[in-house]
Amino acid sequence: MVSGTILAEYTSAVPADRLWKASFCDGHNLIPKLLPGIISSIDILEGDGAGVGSVKKFNFTDVIKDYSYVKDRVEVMDQENHIVRYSTLEGGVIGVKVKSYSVEVSLTSTNEGGCLSKMKIEYESIGDSLLSEEDANDMQQGIFAMVKAIDAYLVENPTAYA
Repeated sequence: MVSGTILAEYTSAVPADRLWKASFCDGHNLIPKLLPGIISSIDILEGDGAGVGSVKKFNFTDVIKDYSYVKDRVEVMDQENHIVRYSTLEGGVIGVKVKSYSVEVSLTSTNEGGCLSKMKIEYESIGDSLLSEEDANDMQQGIFAMVKAIDAYLVENPTAYA
């Protein structure tokens, strides 16, 4: 077992507060509407869906061949500084590619009026090597796909989550 870290960034023209509200406070409602071909539903199993301790189950459509769901628990939800950290409890690549992983996303305002989204994925591999570049890229692209879809929605709908 080896510990690894994946870092990624995404720049948005949308202010941090709007992207935060849509992605992390109401994402369980918005994401299935924006990505119906990938995510069929998001079930809140514990908590309110946005607070610390909330457990959410992301149910995938048949487009995702390797697994049908991912279950996450919110560990940190810093509303003021726009930082969320969650750990994956089961599903997805757990037990297939990694033993465990957690994700931290922070949104920071930019001088241009948008925000910079930084993501850090920390994982424990199953074997004695780090994830391949392709597997690491797939993990971060899958997570950022949701943020990018919300970002595009907010650009097209400037009064949503204002």
